[in-house]
Amino acid sequence: MYKSLTLALSIALIPAFALAAPPAEKKAGIESKDYKWNAQEGEKIEALKLKGNAKAGKEGYEVCGACHLPSGAGRSDGTFPQLAGQHTTVLIKQMADIRAGLRDNPTMYPFAKELTDAQELANVSAYIESLCIPVDHGKYEGPDAAKQIADGKAMYEKECIECHKANGEGVKDKFYPVLAGQHYKYLLRQMTEIRDGHRRNANPDMVKIIKKYDNAQLVAISAYQASLTMPGSMCKAAPAKGGKKK
Repeated sequence: MYKSLTLALSIALIPAFALAAPPAEKKAGIESKDYKWNAQEGEKIEALKLKGNAKAGKEGYEVCGACHLPSGAGRSDGTFPQLAGQHTTVLIKQMADIRAGLRDNPTMYPFAKELTDAQELANVSAYIESLCIPVDHGKYEGPDAAKQIADGKAMYEKECIECHKANGEGVKDKFYPVLAGQHYKYLLRQMTEIRDGHRRNANPDMVKIIKKYDNAQLVAISAYQASLTMPGSMCKAAPAKGGKKK
């Protein structure tokens, strides 16, 4: 009960917390010659070894839901990603990287650091993974959408499909994220940041692939990615009920 009240108060005071919290101490990332992607160390490895409790994770997710919404749908304008249905491995890695100062996210850091330990990290990730992926997410809506999606499909099938798979389902044990249901503007921003070296925990193999694409090509790839669906894993966005897929 006490924790629920604390979380409710935290949500109510989000802008104040976000502005007041100190930034994470930076850890050397892709800009360092010693950087090793997904190094098997620290809190991430501890959390990955634990069995997440989705029921317990629902409470821990309350503070996340203020931005990512209770359904995990995120925001269609791309400011906050869609999380529902994401692999636990990906969620644990990204949250642990933000907490460790390896991925720069000053907006999320004050909240990510509120997770108490590796077990809560595993619990929250298990809860998020259990949510169905909303179908009504942000998509590319320009008048040339059909052409952009067709162009993006060709590029995706040439170089992205091996890791992110035909339906954008990713690969859980390789930490390759689910792309299906993700917002177009978020996908475009992340790929641009990876290409330009601003996402410091990026996979160097992906940086090599994405480096050659210009802005127009990234628009097309993002448009196609945002059109992907995963049959049986998606639903109309609605408030989460019990953390079960619909």
